[in-house]
Amino acid sequence: MTIGQASARSGVSQRMIRHYERIGLIPPPLRRDSGYRNYDERDLHRLRFIANARDLGFSVAEIGTLLDLWANRGRASAEVKGLALDHIKALDDKIGKLQAMRATLNNLAARCHGDERPDCPILNELAECPSSGDPASR
Repeated sequence: MTIGQASARSGVSQRMIRHYERIGLIPPPLRRDSGYRNYDERDLHRLRFIANARDLGFSVAEIGTLLDLWANRGRASAEVKGLALDHIKALDDKIGKLQAMRATLNNLAARCHGDERPDCPILNELAECPSSGDPASR
């Protein structure tokens, strides 16, 4: 199938398919006599795997590791679970930071009158030098 057909069937854009080829997440497909790429069902399966992993927030490097583990039928599932648990920890850290940012913005928005006056606590806070890297500590 052509790259357009592979894109339609996998849900991965043609641009991203070419990108995944360039960075080695998918092997270069066979070429037709015309020079066009020719994808098969294995390629589609791999593209769907990559898309699902991206949807879960895995990095390109992590996806490469997951693909290697997926291809290795002799691997222990403990390795895969370890990667998933590490990723959950990273997500939890990111969620904590996002919640702190949200709380800070809520606080600033609550202090802003939002009227015709030029005084704005949101802009004032943004203009200040940060006292720490943690937005929740302000």
